[in-house]
Amino acid sequence: MIAAVPTFAVVGHPNKGKSSIVSTLAHDDSVRIAPDPGTTVACRAYPMRVDEVVQYVLVDTPGFQRARRALAWMKERETHAGAHREVVEAFVAEHRGTGRFEDECELLTPLLEGAGILYVVDGSTPYGPEFEAEMEILRWTGQPSMALINPIEGETHVEEWRAALGQYFKIVRVFDAHEAPFEARLELLRGFGQLAEAWRGPLEDAVAVLAEERTRVHRRVARAVAGMIGEMLVHTAARKLSHDADATLYESSLEQKWKDELRERERAGRREVERLYGHRHIEREEDAFEWLEQDLFSTDHWFFWGLNRRQLIASGAAGGAVVGGAIDVSVGGASLLLGSLVGAAIGGAGAWWSSTKLTRMRVMQLPMGGRLLRCGPVQSANFPYVVLGRALYHHARVAGRTHANREALFLDDGDERENWIERLNDARRRELDRIFRDLRDGEERTADLAECLVPLFAAGDAPGV
Repeated sequence: MIAAVPTFAVVGHPNKGKSSIVSTLAHDDSVRIAPDPGTTVACRAYPMRVDEVVQYVLVDTPGFQRARRALAWMKERETHAGAHREVVEAFVAEHRGTGRFEDECELLTPLLEGAGILYVVDGSTPYGPEFEAEMEILRWTGQPSMALINPIEGETHVEEWRAALGQYFKIVRVFDAHEAPFEARLELLRGFGQLAEAWRGPLEDAVAVLAEERTRVHRRVARAVAGMIGEMLVHTAARKLSHDADATLYESSLEQKWKDELRERERAGRREVERLYGHRHIEREEDAFEWLEQDLFSTDHWFFWGLNRRQLIASGAAGGAVVGGAIDVSVGGASLLLGSLVGAAIGGAGAWWSSTKLTRMRVMQLPMGGRLLRCGPVQSANFPYVVLGRALYHHARVAGRTHANREALFLDDGDERENWIERLNDARRRELDRIFRDLRDGEERTADLAECLVPLFAAGDAPGV
């Protein structure tokens, strides 16, 4: 007997990572995970949905508590191998609701209702014969089954587990619920299709749907980040002043307000990226985030996150050459391309000079009297690259994070950080240069920017990058 929709009960000994497996494969960070045994006391189904269509179902179950006694009860009533399932059914019928073998009855129920078996063990702990009673009971149910070795704290005992599990399960896989990359999760689903012929087609379809959904997520992330960068490039902060007020007294506080608003926009962008990947409950340690929060405006870090000096000068030179080229065209070539050469030189020098210049203050007269002190928008040509580099770094950490990982999101402040902008080829950087200039000039190029960013986010979809 198997369920119509591919359904898998994740079973095993307490505290071996069953709930972590469920959370990772269901892409659901609402699954309760705790280091204490017995966290799961009742079965709960977690359907994996894409566009509201259920692709498969994971059932989190309590751990075996009295497997040896339960098996002894069953063996006393054993007649022949063909009746094993009936004995298991009789065991559940007799003990359910009596207070005896409560956990065993709870975890066996979804199996008797048609769920396949995913038996989970911890590859960092030694194998022991006490697990054989559990595996024998599961075998008696007659349900299609697979064993998963979850190396919670390492792989010290994986091989001894593999040898033992191979005697009870046709398929044995090592699967790290906390570190498994997206492709490894898809490969495990393909393996599930080997458990029952009726599930092979639906699970192949599920793998294809999940891969397509991942591609759509990349596009959504690109749109979210493009919108964030576009808004940050033109953002200003303003304060009304009386006619005789000294504007210089308010410049510092207004600039701080402008910076705080841009920092908050970046934080909102990160939260949106986390949400798009289904991480709605990520905890943050402020200390771990402090370096990323503070140095958005620390120009000492800008050449790490954004363009390096050579790229920045080249970028400015390219923009200057475009302007100079327009001069050459206007005089019919009489300038002997001097406009392009001069424009490139001026543009390169200007980009370098302005690389650490954040913004400027302006005082404007208001039509109805009084004045307006305005801070922004950002002046540095490197600023959008800094924001993009930080967004790509954050995305790599989030995209590679499984839903079973409940540790605070940690963003390294050491040598492991990588400048993602250095991955850009010259053609992609020139395209970004044009888009950033147009956005700064008030043109609506957010959709173009998003399209340009999609391949970057697809390339960054890997753990530990």
